[in-house]
Amino acid sequence: MPPARATSSTRALETILPLIASGQPYEAHQKARTFASRYNKSGHYDTAIDVLFQSARELLKVGQQGSGTDLTSFLLDVYETKGEPVNAESRGRLTQLIALTGPSGSWRKSIIDKAIAWSAKVGPHPAGDPDLHHYVGELLYKEGKFAAAEPHLLAAGKRDSAHVLAEMFVGWVGPDGPVGSFALRGIIPYLQNGNILAARTFIVHFAPQLIARRPSLLSPHQSSPIPVGKPTDSEPDEVLFTTDPTLNFAQLAVRACQRAQGDKNKAMREAWVRLCGTYQSKGGLVAHREVRKALSDIAELYFAIPPPRAQQANPFGDMISAMFGGAPPTAAPQRRVLAPAPPTSTPGLD
Repeated sequence: MPPARATSSTRALETILPLIASGQPYEAHQKARTFASRYNKSGHYDTAIDVLFQSARELLKVGQQGSGTDLTSFLLDVYETKGEPVNAESRGRLTQLIALTGPSGSWRKSIIDKAIAWSAKVGPHPAGDPDLHHYVGELLYKEGKFAAAEPHLLAAGKRDSAHVLAEMFVGWVGPDGPVGSFALRGIIPYLQNGNILAARTFIVHFAPQLIARRPSLLSPHQSSPIPVGKPTDSEPDEVLFTTDPTLNFAQLAVRACQRAQGDKNKAMREAWVRLCGTYQSKGGLVAHREVRKALSDIAELYFAIPPPRAQQANPFGDMISAMFGGAPPTAAPQRRVLAPAPPTSTPGLD
């Protein structure tokens, strides 16, 4: 068996890095692959990782995206061979290389896709490492690539990710875009993943920021916020009544799920049924077939309300998995019901 402890990468790097500095990137790339292959085959994985990381980093710094991307891909192969865990160090190497690759061409996307796949394979998160998703999503958002950033921020499921998603959607919807559809795009995937904290974080930032930019959205019949629970240190627990029914529904739906206790709280189950029935009877986006299916999935998960018979699979539920290489279910999924939350003294929502 090869020794577990890696040998020093100094000798290899003393050969490779001067070639990059002297304007010989092709020769440096070939040397890096040769050394790394040798170390990888002999089981010196940490040495191979260090050689590949430092060589790729320096190549990317001088604009050699092709060579840098190739070595980064090799680095991820070694990660898989070794079984490198997802942690701050292994993730940090990748985020450095992703940042250095730059947005031009498809080089960076190939690294991101392979990095996410590695993190999904070796880590506990089937959709990929949340911190890696958050980094990529925020990077793409700052570059104005909203459509590319959206699935990463949803897959991350972190509170900070939901905050960034809300900020991005406010900018994306613009002065006259479809407010309701963006509200549902923010809350439904989080709710379907059982991530009530992310859904709440999204909606409590999305609605106020949106109204600040478009004051005409605020309903003339109720211009002040409606308290629905106890505020936290960081944010109030209130609903903003607007002229957009879908945005109103999204705010109430999150609060209802937040107070759900499966089949233990009959009042909240009835409140959910009334909420969905009221808004669906008015038509609009909440009554659309795809949204109704998503809400049925959420009703089962949070309120233990069984779905209608012969209901087909929900496209929202498989969105994140499909985007990052997951396979769609081939059989009827097992019922998912969240564990009941502790009892709350907050009145039910009508």
